[in-house]
Amino acid sequence: MTYAYLFKYIIIGDTGVGKSCLLLQFTDKRFQPVHDLTIGVEFGARMVNIDGKQIKLQIWDTAGQESFRSITRSYYRGAAGALLVYDITRRETFNHLTSWLEDARQHSSSNMVIMLIGNKSDLESRRDVKREEGEAFAREHGLIFMETSAKTACNVEEANGIKIGPQQSISTSTGPSSSQRNSCDVGSDSGCC
Repeated sequence: MTYAYLFKYIIIGDTGVGKSCLLLQFTDKRFQPVHDLTIGVEFGARMVNIDGKQIKLQIWDTAGQESFRSITRSYYRGAAGALLVYDITRRETFNHLTSWLEDARQHSSSNMVIMLIGNKSDLESRRDVKREEGEAFAREHGLIFMETSAKTACNVEEANGIKIGPQQSISTSTGPSSSQRNSCDVGSDSGCC
């Protein structure tokens, strides 16, 4: 299929934060509760229609383990955007964000858009990082912020830069409106992503 534009972006963050689950939910619209660790990088793609133009989104899911950081760095090149993901139930993944952000800014173009994603919003009862902390980190570093759940698909479309409206039209999005802010289903304590 032909396309008018190709946008590459990468998903970065610690291991186990749900990067692969977010990719799978966005590309295949499904959730896989048990997921093997990513070795190096995995790749996904999806065609979307924005303002009557076919756009190909190329998404690179990177390994979160420290031993793969040098490999991951080469994938920043040419990326239009990055999803910097942490797990809202694991404080240490939030504490490592500064290191990931420094890496992204050092190895990418200065105009790469970075969105901070607090994943696993379906596990509200196990929350270890307050939403306000994520918002403050994003504000301090000039990032877009959103919470998602790969399990319930809450805000997954929006986190990937698109919002599907009532007529299935797709438009660009810079973050959740106040009505989207708390629209994720919460309360369930199962699932990895």
